[in-house]
Amino acid sequence: MGSLSHEVSLAARAAELGASVVRSAGLGADASVQAKGLPGDYVTDVDVAAERAIRELLDAEGGGIGVHGEEGGGAGVADAWVVDPLDGTTNFSRGFWAVGVSVALVQGGRPVAGAVCAPFLGETWSAGRGEGAWRRRDGSDELERLSVSDRPVERAVVGTGFPFRRKDLLTRYLRTFEGALSRFEDLRRPGAAALDLAWVATGVFDGFFELALAPWDVAAGGLLIEEAGGVVTDWSGGHGWLRGDIVAGTAAVHEMLLSLASEGG
Repeated sequence: MGSLSHEVSLAARAAELGASVVRSAGLGADASVQAKGLPGDYVTDVDVAAERAIRELLDAEGGGIGVHGEEGGGAGVADAWVVDPLDGTTNFSRGFWAVGVSVALVQGGRPVAGAVCAPFLGETWSAGRGEGAWRRRDGSDELERLSVSDRPVERAVVGTGFPFRRKDLLTRYLRTFEGALSRFEDLRRPGAAALDLAWVATGVFDGFFELALAPWDVAAGGLLIEEAGGVVTDWSGGHGWLRGDIVAGTAAVHEMLLSLASEGG
């Protein structure tokens, strides 16, 4: 594939622009950490600055489509550019490199183009519906096609995230967590869902599950997995994963995760 479509290319450029703002600030360098509401939900001046830069680019080149960002809101997410300017704010504020910037174009309630950029890893993952999923490393113009892994279920390493903002979901989550830990080789929790999903698309992880995320957390990463040959659903097996209850992975790992989610109630 020689080039990306305009929408995918724009999503990648927007994510990389936001990542440049995050990277220039430096890990742990921002002293403006503020609680947004629930425990563990933070915002910094870097989140706001990165989203501002992304909005300016999308407003200029996004075809008149509205922007909905985690920090600035918008008209809605059913038909919009959906932006997470800094996924993993807690990680960033504490000097941990696992942070990402996520930009996706959602039309008719489905992501059709998207990109995730890791500011401190030098990688951008992008995808377009029907166009495949791709990785570009900093300093290279080469696009590497992504594919989910082919590991057996018993050797799978699966990413997850704890519902720390929603203690009412903890019992359901822990049932699924216990089942996953017993059936897969291991679990991981880096703390940035956009990166977790990109790593599934790349074959680093073999699956991912979490409850109560937001559309900007999952829109681009879920599309990456689908275009890399994986399966993405909500916890009931339906198409509502953009609302944030997400189960994703290779076909075999997704099937097991969905079974565990069902057992967990």
